[in-house]
Amino acid sequence: MKTGPFRAGSIVAALALIISACGPSGTPTAVPSGSTAASPAGTTSAAPSQADVSFAPASLRWYCCLGTGEDPAQIPTEEKVAAGFGQKHSGSSLKIEIVTYDSARDTLSTQIASGNGPDLVGPVGVGGLAAFDGQWLDLGPHIQKTGYDTSQYDPAAVEFYKSDDGQIGLPFAVYPSMLWYKADMFEEVGLELPPHQYGAKYKMPDGTEVDWSYDTIKQLAKLLTVDKNGKDATDPAFDPENIVQYGFEPQRDDLRGLGAYWGAGNLAGPDGKTVTIPDAWKDAWKFWYDGMWKDHTIMTAAVAESEEFSGGGYPFFSGRVAMSLNFLWTTYGVADAGKDWDLAAIPSHNGTITSPLNADTFAIHKDTKNPDAAFAALSYILDDSADELLQLYGGMPARPDRQDAFFETLGKSEGFPEKVDWQVAKDSLQYADNPNFEAAMPKYNETLTILEKYESKFATTPGLDMDKEIEALRAEIQQAWDAG
Repeated sequence: MKTGPFRAGSIVAALALIISACGPSGTPTAVPSGSTAASPAGTTSAAPSQADVSFAPASLRWYCCLGTGEDPAQIPTEEKVAAGFGQKHSGSSLKIEIVTYDSARDTLSTQIASGNGPDLVGPVGVGGLAAFDGQWLDLGPHIQKTGYDTSQYDPAAVEFYKSDDGQIGLPFAVYPSMLWYKADMFEEVGLELPPHQYGAKYKMPDGTEVDWSYDTIKQLAKLLTVDKNGKDATDPAFDPENIVQYGFEPQRDDLRGLGAYWGAGNLAGPDGKTVTIPDAWKDAWKFWYDGMWKDHTIMTAAVAESEEFSGGGYPFFSGRVAMSLNFLWTTYGVADAGKDWDLAAIPSHNGTITSPLNADTFAIHKDTKNPDAAFAALSYILDDSADELLQLYGGMPARPDRQDAFFETLGKSEGFPEKVDWQVAKDSLQYADNPNFEAAMPKYNETLTILEKYESKFATTPGLDMDKEIEALRAEIQQAWDAG
């Protein structure tokens, strides 16, 4: 999570996990970097499910961060968790290596290529697993040898981490996505708050009830984008060069993820080798582009990266954004937005609601020299240390029996509003994207680089013909795939 998702297999299994693990009925939800809601590090939160199987003492390396974990506020807890493994298993040690998310894939590639791969990797999501396809240890033999209890998870959640290489992971955390909003900004201009229930209508200022859709979001974003003179974006006197509050911010870490809010899909066509950009993604990218350069309700890159609006990671954290789309791990920094934020339903596009899903696990590198010890470390993290790490990362536990306690603790996080409607997060799981936007595709890392190039271009360059740009993006990715 920090600064972007990071999450192999069919999301259909994830959907089964979602529905069984947290169907739409009362409970609260989430946080990733920097929350202080975690249980005291080093405590045992539940009886470990791994059988007491001996292994040779070993010095292990835990590689982070293909997902969340790099935030300075997270590191002390991670280091305590790592130290706790050595305390539990005398003679062994677990040392965490923090590599920033932006550099994590390149650094891990270099380590593996040089024969210096780590033992344990995580948190890692669908994208991280797919980016290093073929590099993960099959946990199946170790599960059988140690008697590790997989019945604590939903069977579909376990199945989710099966690939051609075997059982490459076990369930750890899920992160649904929602609409985050600032209630005070709506109230200040007399707007109804966004609906929390999926399927509910929204009442406009003139009293008419409309679908909770991206068309509605666009209208509200104009009313909620304000310049230094107090003029909103519907006013002819509005000054787009001096905006002090923005109406809307989509989750922009990855063009695929941004597109997925408008509709589920991925770039690989039915044959697995033809680049096919979903129509909903094209619509999303055009909406985002027009919001930046035409409507001025969404931040350009220059604004989003400025000290005033960056929010230490996401613009919503700055307290100057009325609505934002993002994952549950947003809780790691959302306290900076003030105590008046809450959660609402994801809007629809062409009548369809899609809530992109992130899911994290821990994996073992296939070339580890100490597979038994590495599996013991993985078990220690998933069982003994799960509660503190899940609170730290803002991940909804994959284990149903841990969810209520997780939500209760999360709700007490320092700096959070007195009451947050966490039920929205649980309900959002019913609308998880299927297929998942981070699913495997050819030339995974190279494709991400191309996507990043175009994302940067869209966010920094006005006056583009987006139809031509999207086709150029498709053609460039196809060229990379065709190159073998």
